[in-house]
Amino acid sequence: MANSSDNEVDLFLEAVKDARPLSKPKRIHHAPLRPKPIPRQFLRDEQQALADSLSDHYIPAHELETGEELLYLREGHSPDILSKLRRGHWVVQAAIDLHGLFSDEARLYVSTFISDCKKRGVRCVRIVHGKGLGSRNREPVLKNKLRGWLMQKDEVIAYAEARRQDGGSGAVIVLLKA
Repeated sequence: MANSSDNEVDLFLEAVKDARPLSKPKRIHHAPLRPKPIPRQFLRDEQQALADSLSDHYIPAHELETGEELLYLREGHSPDILSKLRRGHWVVQAAIDLHGLFSDEARLYVSTFISDCKKRGVRCVRIVHGKGLGSRNREPVLKNKLRGWLMQKDEVIAYAEARRQDGGSGAVIVLLKA
């Protein structure tokens, strides 16, 4: 008497007698995906270059100033630009506020901001520097430094003290190259 498991084996062998083994699939080796390296030193160098691109000791050859009002027009541009800038002809597309920043922090912030605006095609910006009421001698430290920093940036065509509703003597409106 045949065992039922023997019958099952015989049935299985009968069922697979004409079967052929499958060919082995070709193995595809994928290199593990690694993220691109972060160029940390390059980024540090770029930040340092931005910070170093503006000096606190820059003395302009020509600067238009009437009393305490800040005005500047890069050589070779029409004086119309200044009057339009002072009247609010251009829409302010971006703004930063330097309140509470130390000079070195503010310099880097301004430099980075202007570079970013240039990359994004922003033409007119407001930079709030404050009136100096919170500084030691109650004098606008950043206002005076900002004047020199902006003149050193090739992207800056002109700047003028902001209109009263835009910050007055505590801010400047800056026109950047297209």
